[in-house]
Amino acid sequence: MGYVKYSTMALSVLFIAACSSPEPPPPPVKTVFDPLTRQVDRAREVQKTVDENAEKTRKQIEQESGDSRP
Repeated sequence: MGYVKYSTMALSVLFIAACSSPEPPPPPVKTVFDPLTRQVDRAREVQKTVDENAEKTRKQIEQESGDSRP
């Protein structure tokens, strides 16, 4: 009867251990190019902002010029 008790506990512990979440993946390894890629990413974000503002200005000018024409 003792074997049944211990085997049940062992199986339950193994089941819980098997169903636990895996370890998170390791963080990406930093390289020599990280500062350069960060600068490129920042430049892309700035370009995106400039393009959005230019598009807004273009639309505003088109609306104003469209309103003044008969």
